Amino acid sequence: MEEFLDFLGFINTQLATRKIKRLEAFLMPANFSSMVGEFMGAAIPKYCPTIARNQYHNGHPDLVPKQTFPDDAVLHAEEGVEIKASRHKSGWQGHNPENVWLMVFVFDSNTSRDEHLGKSPKPFRFLKVVGAKLSKDDWSFSGRSGTSRRTITASVKRSGYDKMESNWIYRAN
Repeated sequence: MEEFLDFLGFINTQLATRKIKRLEAFLMPANFSSMVGEFMGAAIPKYCPTIARNQYHNGHPDLVPKQTFPDDAVLHAEEGVEIKASRHKSGWQGHNPENVWLMVFVFDSNTSRDEHLGKSPKPFRFLKVVGAKLSKDDWSFSGRSGTSRRTITASVKRSGYDKMESNWIYRAN
């Protein structure tokens, strides 16, 4: 998490020298959250030698046990950890209800909407990290109507939230 703070600080300092808005102030909120999650998924294996980044393009989960799959690449497996990042303290979503270890990095930052709403700049900060093994029963499937263009989603239910909160990894003061 400290590496991400250093990264974001470096990027935003460089942007400021060119009078460009901070990264979190111009990326769409979902894209910024995705970037936070991707960064964490890339960083964790540096500190945990038994875990590898899933090398399969859009493979699930994001992190897999090292040398369990050929070239550490698998389209879909129950072994490993799916990483999410969110501005929301609950109500996390995935694409499918499934048995999976889920780790969520919850953060606070500005969004691309804040300037329009008159909100002042604030520093990015991590609020908490929670993780647990969820079962299919810990998800509610949202689906979509035949005319919808919305991505199909599943949301973590209260049972999954409770599992994750009881297995917290980090909490800010």
